[in-house]
Amino acid sequence: MIDVKFLREHSDEVKARIALKKFDCDIDAVLAFDAERRKAVTAYEDARSAQNAASKAMAELPKGSPEFIAKVGELKLVSAKVKELQAAADDAEKKWKSMLLSIPNLPHESVPVGKSDKDNVVVYTWGDADSIENAVPHWELGFYSRLLDFERGVKVSGAGFPFYVGDMARLVRSLLSFFLDEARKNGYRELMCPIMVNAASATATGQLPDKEGQMYHDAQDDYYMIPTAEVPVTNFYRGEIFDESELPVYACAYTPCFRREAGSWGKDVRGLNRLHQFDKVELVKWVHPDSSFDELEKLRLDAEGILRKLKLPYRVLSICTGDIGFPHSKQFDLEVWAAGQKKWLEVSSCSCFTDFQARRANIRFRPKDGDKPRFVHTLNGSGLAIPRVLAAILENNVRPDGSVAVPEVLKPWYGGDSIA
Repeated sequence: MIDVKFLREHSDEVKARIALKKFDCDIDAVLAFDAERRKAVTAYEDARSAQNAASKAMAELPKGSPEFIAKVGELKLVSAKVKELQAAADDAEKKWKSMLLSIPNLPHESVPVGKSDKDNVVVYTWGDADSIENAVPHWELGFYSRLLDFERGVKVSGAGFPFYVGDMARLVRSLLSFFLDEARKNGYRELMCPIMVNAASATATGQLPDKEGQMYHDAQDDYYMIPTAEVPVTNFYRGEIFDESELPVYACAYTPCFRREAGSWGKDVRGLNRLHQFDKVELVKWVHPDSSFDELEKLRLDAEGILRKLKLPYRVLSICTGDIGFPHSKQFDLEVWAAGQKKWLEVSSCSCFTDFQARRANIRFRPKDGDKPRFVHTLNGSGLAIPRVLAAILENNVRPDGSVAVPEVLKPWYGGDSIA
């Protein structure tokens, strides 16, 4: 959520920076309603003061006296007016909150300006993609339908819900263990968290109301299946206050993730490229505002380090203003090279949200100088998502006999050197 004081005092800057993003937002209408809201709240507060004064005056009169009876009648009228004005003020506050939730975060000045993903900037590329031999799309591997059973997944659930079978299930489990152990080495405390959250949690991280159609929703109990562990992990500290000396705080979590992919299904859907359910390890940070963009660089390097140890060629993209997410201030995407498909596949987004999520979640810290609590900055990134990393491993490590060599770093968990 945007800082209301900053919005009022720097409205032209807010409008200019939001105009660079892909989200429509009428700041003039928001500010105009803000003035109406404050009038409604003031009218209610004035009427409430008058009601209190009338009650006090009535209490000083003899009960049953003509003056007392007259004051009772007057107070009934005042009370009715107070209820009417309170309802108007409550409605105005509710609408005001909804309008504030519709305002996206402001892009940082270092974010490249652009209109779409075509304007994202390649920061650098790592690894030798040209040296990979024997590569084929993972869905053409001889063991594909036996170890990645999409057909039975459709029978049990529907499209986008595969079964990982035998050695493939073991390879996925090995990847998750590797990801979590790398996160621990980098200072992240592991959490095991709920995979269903309430609306307040989804609102705090910015999934609601912006991405409501992308989440699976249990309408009866009003729970949402998480699209990423970012949601429950960030909300772990919702409504809490750190001491400044505790910052930065790092956490990680493995969860299954669920995405409806509304509007995007049908694009790049072969094999593991796009699923409705997938496994991911998420990295989350709560940091001091002065260090948040330095922490973003560290977060990105933590995710990159995993790809380097897996020896998977990848590239880093700085996401432009026209492609950056609703709550994001700055975002880097990591894309791995899938040699069989001859394409780059996104496996991680590493983002700084400044105080946008913290304001929604009311997560603050007490400064050492004793000043009033301030909002932390939050960050997160995938460290990493399984399906496309798995696709790249399968495509980039094909042997002449059709088997796939398991990356060296996974062998302690996998217990072998190949999958076939």
